[in-house]
Amino acid sequence: LVKELIKQMDAKLGRPEGYSEKLITFVKDRPGHDKRYAIDANKLNKDLGWKPSVTFEEGLGKTIDWYLENKEWLEHVTSGDYQKYYENQYH
Repeated sequence: LVKELIKQMDAKLGRPEGYSEKLITFVKDRPGHDKRYAIDANKLNKDLGWKPSVTFEEGLGKTIDWYLENKEWLEHVTSGDYQKYYENQYH
């Protein structure tokens, strides 16, 4: 699943297949770190009638698309310029 998502991301970004996978660095697990994360949305569905409108894979694809369509916002955030706003507002 992860390799397929990375492959899709490379295609969306116009990168050669496998490029993004090379950017991943695996680190040693921390003591006590959960070995597996699993979200069970059954209670949300049972109690509130909520269910996801898209699959995880679709949601990830939409998220990547949003970032690609909002590069100016992304640049503003990753450059650290947004911190000036908080300095002006809260100091």
